Formats: sequence, structure tokens, C-alpha cells
Amino acid sequence: MVRKPARMYRYPTNPPYTRKEYIGGIPYPRIRQFVMGNLNRDFRVTLGLQVLEKVVVRHTALEAIRVTINRFMQKKVGNSNFRLEIVKYPHHVLREHKMATGAGADRISEGMRKAFGRPVGTAAILDDGDILVKLHVEPEHVPVAKEALRKAYNKIAPPCRIVVLKGQEFVR
Repeated sequence: MVRKPARMYRYPTNPPYTRKEYIGGIPYPRIRQFVMGNLNRDFRVTLGLQVLEKVVVRHTALEAIRVTINRFMQKKVGNSNFRLEIVKYPHHVLREHKMATGAGADRISEGMRKAFGRPVGTAAILDDGDILVKLHVEPEHVPVAKEALRKAYNKIAPPCRIVVLKGQEFVR
């Protein structure tokens, strides 16, 4: 079965489905590392990626954000000059009622009405104003960090903005 488009899960319509002790067969989130870069250093500026509407973000999109920011920052400033934190964890389990597709499936395409579905992935539910990613840098690397966050928010559907969480006096 192919993966359904993310627009099907973009807006939270049902209560979060998170009780993993009662759910069997949940695929592991694609994202494995939530903090990377230099973990021992204290940076003077912290930038964040803020989501501007209530939305559901799949674990694959979180991994795409992580890879984009990490690669760009490693290439431009080096691994020891930044710290990246993915703040939100994908707790919500996405369900899908798998239906028959292909030749001859037109007669049974309706399937069961109001079927519960099987777990197909996980997602993070974000409220408007939530911080999705934090990027800690020194003042001289702020333009590079802003560009990395700009590239990252093109990977997800909701509108986002880059905010300064710490070190306002260093940012222009």
C-alpha cells in the first residue's frame, strides 16, 4: 500500500490517539535523534521555528526538517558551532483503513463504513504558537541559522516564522 498524502492528516479532527500500551503494531518514528550538534557548549543566541496554526506534522516531516537543518549547519559553520533541538515528539498514532485498489476494486471501494483503521505512522500535534525546533548559535552565525530554518519550514505545510528566543540584542 502506498502512503497517503499528508494533507489527509494535516488538521487534528479527532482526539489524540496516544495510548501505546493498548495499541499493537505501531511503526517506530522515523526520527531517531532529537538533539544534535555541540551538546557541551552554551550558546548566546537561540532561534526557534514557530508554527502559526494548529496542525498535525508527521514523523517523516520532522525527520526531513532535522536532516535539512543539520546538513546545512554542518556544511556552513561546522558541527561544533551549533546545537539543534527538535522540541516536539510524535506521540499521536495515525490510523488508516486500508482498502482494495487496482483493477476490479471499484465495486468494493467503499469498504467498511466508519472503520477504525490500523496504525500506519506517528505524528506530533502542534498548537498555534508552539515552537517546533530550537537552534542555538553564536551571534556571528545568526544569518546562517536563519537560512537553515527558512529551508526547514519549506518542508512542512503550516505557515511558520523564525523567532528569537534568547539573545535579542545580538540579532539584526
